[in-house]
Amino acid sequence: MIGGILVLAAAGQAVMLMDGFSRLTANAEPSELMAGCTDVPEAVALAETLRERSLRLDGYMKELDRKKAEINFAEKQLTEKLVELRKVKQQLAQRDAGQRQSVTEDISRLIAVYDQMKPEQAAMVLSNLPPDFAAQILVRVQPETGARIMASVEPGQAAVLTSYMGAVRAAAK
Repeated sequence: MIGGILVLAAAGQAVMLMDGFSRLTANAEPSELMAGCTDVPEAVALAETLRERSLRLDGYMKELDRKKAEINFAEKQLTEKLVELRKVKQQLAQRDAGQRQSVTEDISRLIAVYDQMKPEQAAMVLSNLPPDFAAQILVRVQPETGARIMASVEPGQAAVLTSYMGAVRAAAK
């Protein structure tokens, strides 16, 4: 008897395999899934819940795609701005380097003038300049010239200039 049942089961399996695997796959449409189940309230409620979830998931996916597009657009704009800012930064650096070069050349000419002046005349002019600026000049002139100029400056003013010159040298290091 058990053998007969096993034979029948095996025969059923063979028939299914002969029909192909199409019988094993579910290709039903949602309305076909509900066919014959409309009288089961739990099945109807479950089908409605699943449909609502599917609609919400579709909405979430669309929202995610929209946000992704926004992020990509913002990222592109930020990248463009970053490239633009780097160019501006480079231009500013070049301009600043040019201005520093120009200022350095101007100071060099000014120092050359003070190197050529008589120490008494240079001392009179430097005494009337702001002490920090006068110290900048004195630090850069030839040491012998600077010493002669400082000797011609009033002692109180010379002390002030000396302290500023020390600050200039400390800042340069």
